[in-house]
Amino acid sequence: MRIPENEVTDERVYLQRRRLIAGLSALPALGLSGCAEADPPAPPGPVISAAEAASGFKTDEPLTRYEDVTGYNNFYEFGTGKGDPSKAARTLRTSPWTVAVGGECARPGKLSLDDLLKGLTPEERIYRLRCVEGWSMVIPWLGVPLADVLKRFEPNSDAKYVAFTTLADREQMPGIRYRSIDWPYREGLRIDEAMHPLTLLATGLYGKALPQQNGAPLRLVVPWKYGFKSIKSIVAITFVKHRPHCSWNDLQPSEYGFFSNVNPDVDHPRWSQKTERRIAGSGSQLFAERIPTRLFNGYAEQVGDMYAGMNLRRWF
Repeated sequence: MRIPENEVTDERVYLQRRRLIAGLSALPALGLSGCAEADPPAPPGPVISAAEAASGFKTDEPLTRYEDVTGYNNFYEFGTGKGDPSKAARTLRTSPWTVAVGGECARPGKLSLDDLLKGLTPEERIYRLRCVEGWSMVIPWLGVPLADVLKRFEPNSDAKYVAFTTLADREQMPGIRYRSIDWPYREGLRIDEAMHPLTLLATGLYGKALPQQNGAPLRLVVPWKYGFKSIKSIVAITFVKHRPHCSWNDLQPSEYGFFSNVNPDVDHPRWSQKTERRIAGSGSQLFAERIPTRLFNGYAEQVGDMYAGMNLRRWF
């Protein structure tokens, strides 16, 4: 799953290929000789099929620039500022890497990253990412469905939830010297959420291996939930019977619910969630456009059934 640096496609080539495919698909069947005279079309969004759009696996919304995805994010283990992770995370050693899987399952174990993902083919998923702070991105991830990994460990009937733990190493992660959070960082999902087809174990973005600041070498991506649920640099996955402890929920439960599904009708106690600052396209994130926030981050058609009958204000 790790790609040598000399084999990584440059981001400009990646984008140009998408635009070329889109441009070719738009050409008429006849009269191609006149193409040289025509003005080039405006760069379109990603090329996606109807099936991918319906599944939620991809979107044609403008992608956030690679430099913004990797330079503007939260990873408190490396500092609380948006630019801190891109500077401080260079100390994170991502190889070798092991993940311990256990709890309510028949086949627990501690595996290398290669063994954990052995035989699984990475897929590209273009997801919206909505931060609880009110900003959002559109990111082309590379990874495998979490369900495909979890099924290998044969969870039993008592596995009602899945708990995740991030690496906590004072030597590599200067941010954990400060007790802003009860380290290590922990998150959790209900078992049906973890097994949902949209839930991704990401190993890369923009066709490249995950940078340290984005959660290398293995992170969760749950696109219908606020971004802090998508835990980074995972070292443990545990099947549990009862709802697991989650770092932000433990720290301030009135502000950060266990589910943390994106919901424009449930404001954060200190700010509205009705709109978001979309960091995408070629513009600066400082002047990003504000757009309406959608229920479940726009994935209601795919995930809404899991919450049928629930009071989404109480179970936020």
